Amino acid sequence: MARQPILDLRGRVHGYELLFRKGPEAAFRGDGNMATRTMLDNAVIFGLETLTGGLPAFVNCTRESLDELVHVLPPSLAVLEILETLEPTPDLIQACRKLKALGFRLALDDFTWKPKIEPLVELADYIKVDFTLSNSKARKELRRRLSGVSVALIAEKVETQEECKQAREEGFTLIQGYYFCRPVLLKGQKIPANRLSHIRILELLQYEPLNLHRLSAVVKQDAALTFRLLRLVNSPVCAMRQEISSIESALMVVGDEAFRRIATLAITSELNANHPPELLRMAIVRGRFCELAAELCALVPTEQYLVGMLSLVPTMLRVSIEEFLLSLPLQGRMCGALLGEDCAERGLLRWAERYERGDWAGCDAVAQANGLDQEAVARRYAEAVVWAEAALAFTR
Repeated sequence: MARQPILDLRGRVHGYELLFRKGPEAAFRGDGNMATRTMLDNAVIFGLETLTGGLPAFVNCTRESLDELVHVLPPSLAVLEILETLEPTPDLIQACRKLKALGFRLALDDFTWKPKIEPLVELADYIKVDFTLSNSKARKELRRRLSGVSVALIAEKVETQEECKQAREEGFTLIQGYYFCRPVLLKGQKIPANRLSHIRILELLQYEPLNLHRLSAVVKQDAALTFRLLRLVNSPVCAMRQEISSIESALMVVGDEAFRRIATLAITSELNANHPPELLRMAIVRGRFCELAAELCALVPTEQYLVGMLSLVPTMLRVSIEEFLLSLPLQGRMCGALLGEDCAERGLLRWAERYERGDWAGCDAVAQANGLDQEAVARRYAEAVVWAEAALAFTR
């Protein structure tokens, strides 16, 4: 199971669409009802609140599932997506009315206007429009038809800042896609001076063993970073049994490996200021996933954690990866991974990038190329998501 964020116009996460994959094959080819049943089963086992951090969960629903199966979901969290392949028959409309009466919200997926759709439009809380399958003229006509209807419009598959701007101008209030990972970079943009100390700390975190004196001296120069770091050290994320009150004692008590993890987490949180929180969440998940899965392909966990976490830092700084690496002299193999080279150190990050988008065929190709067990890798990813949700509570 993967999840894709749905953001509001201020870049805050409104909810997640949960994407399902059945077994090891590249895409689901079997019974759609089985897919939905398995999705609902997973939602019950893990809990929607855990999977989405308490935000709305958008779940694709087949005709069968709308009668009884979706009742296992909490109405306050679940948004039931009515697939575009379902015909608006009287039975379907009646089933949707009953679900609305129970408190469920409804979304019309990949929406296009068709005969007899009006009753479903009147019941819908969200209407999702695929930006890759529609043009501006078609979307303008759709908005005309929807005038007077109280419904939130979601622009799907928005992948660039230009598409995001267009969606805003066209009246969409929610956006689904990874446009926030691709900001407009200014040619020759330099890393801001007030961020250079953070880059310096990241550089010092590469060395084994850590230099206690040099590292603590640089960290203490930034009061906000020191606060974040100590908050993380004293949180359940680090599982310490005694309270730590100084950088030196944190380094000595938690050990080099744990300190690298929480220090990078604290720094990345600082660097993500004024950016969508989802960007930080993705960076945390990537870092922790690459660390956990490193054992599966004989890679160094600490290096993989940095590769995963740092993959989104240039986006936070609004600089190119090349400019970022000039300021942060990483070891050669880590540089290659971040630059996108086809190397072993890039494999886990490449898998995570495809998994985020539900690109199951791409995941399979990466797994096969790197000799990875798909089920074991996916399990590490799920563990990383749970860890990231816990860590986020202590990064603010």
